Amino acid sequence: MGYCTVADVRDLIKDDMFNSILGDKYIDESDAVAMSKKEEDITDLVENAIADADAEIDGYLSKRYSPPFREPPAVLRKFSKDIAAYNLVSRQGIDENDRDKTYLTRYNSAIKFLTMVAEGKIDIGTKEEDVGQASAAEGFHFRSSDRLFSRESMRGW
Repeated sequence: MGYCTVADVRDLIKDDMFNSILGDKYIDESDAVAMSKKEEDITDLVENAIADADAEIDGYLSKRYSPPFREPPAVLRKFSKDIAAYNLVSRQGIDENDRDKTYLTRYNSAIKFLTMVAEGKIDIGTKEEDVGQASAAEGFHFRSSDRLFSRESMRGW
């Protein structure tokens, strides 16, 4: 399960941008079959962008947490949408003097936030039961056998 849905990402991107993201494959939009195929392709692209965004988020979070989360924090939904939208828009290239700059800015903000989470400067507010395993921020634990050799037991050798 992803941190956001296809509908979440579709709301962030205008319909006319999807035409340029898909390319010139669908010129005749009056044909119902072509429109259906176009919607399928858009949904596939958005699902792939979400999967990539969630993998990127998990990469940052795995430094302190053990994703996937049973109940992901709401902030991850927002950043998943922003990163997925950027993934889609950047397929055609980002023009920093155009409206695409907004997607780049949102992406950079998401990455900055995730970097700060990975560094331990920000906590995302999860409870231990929401995480797959214990949080790495709680410390490092290990178990070993009793010591076999010591200075006392080796004295005289």
